Amino acid sequence: MTEIAASPDRSFVSVELAPDGTEVFRPNGVCRGPWSLDHCHAGPPTALLARAVERLVPEQRLVRLTVELTRPVPMAGFTIEASTTRVGRTVSTTTARILDLDGRQVALANSSHLAAQPEDRGVQSSIAPVTDPSLATRGPFPLSESRHGSTAFMDGVEISYPPGENNSPGPTTLWMRTVAIVEGETPSPFQRVCPLADCGNAISRNAEPTEFGFVNTDLTIHLHREPVGDLIGSQVSSIWNADGIGMSDALLFDAQGPIGRAVQTLLVNRA
Repeated sequence: MTEIAASPDRSFVSVELAPDGTEVFRPNGVCRGPWSLDHCHAGPPTALLARAVERLVPEQRLVRLTVELTRPVPMAGFTIEASTTRVGRTVSTTTARILDLDGRQVALANSSHLAAQPEDRGVQSSIAPVTDPSLATRGPFPLSESRHGSTAFMDGVEISYPPGENNSPGPTTLWMRTVAIVEGETPSPFQRVCPLADCGNAISRNAEPTEFGFVNTDLTIHLHREPVGDLIGSQVSSIWNADGIGMSDALLFDAQGPIGRAVQTLLVNRA
């Protein structure tokens, strides 16, 4: 598969250091979400939350990250605060939050970290490929356009579809590769998953954004295995109910097979 060539932005964010040493994240155009010029897509900020909590417990593997999106993450910039809530020999937990440049909380996350065991436990679930990426064909992002018409997340990703799949509404399987999360950094395996994990509501939408809004209010990522390589797949189904509440459920995988799941709660309303 070819490298991403859709956008001059080669990363979702760049980092500046405030006088007190705090990292200030400055989103690039490809970090913008589809709904507003002023708001980020939640995938890259989720990856930055993963980056922050992974640094707190480097000797254990991040296996779950739950993010509550209480306000839109601003394109103007933001900071992240993170702390450990429990440090154990085999299990640790953390919390982190995103703050806008006025210090207001816009997202709150908590995470679980497990210590991988050094010896073989003698049990291994069988792993089979979900679909073969070599048979996939380059195609458009699930949403053909944003509401604002400016550079957005879709310009920073490479999408390909297995045979029989496309960007039509409904249950969908696809592969994604993205630009870097932070300029000049190589993302961790968990961080690489985050942008795709937050796309379930778009990948398996039940109508187009010109007709309905289908914003996710949270995101939970569970990974039982770290992905291999920078190409990540997602097989997604979304349910929209008549009362405006829905859910997106995604099986995440790499070329070898499943790696975990991503679930979003959705707020659905007419445009």
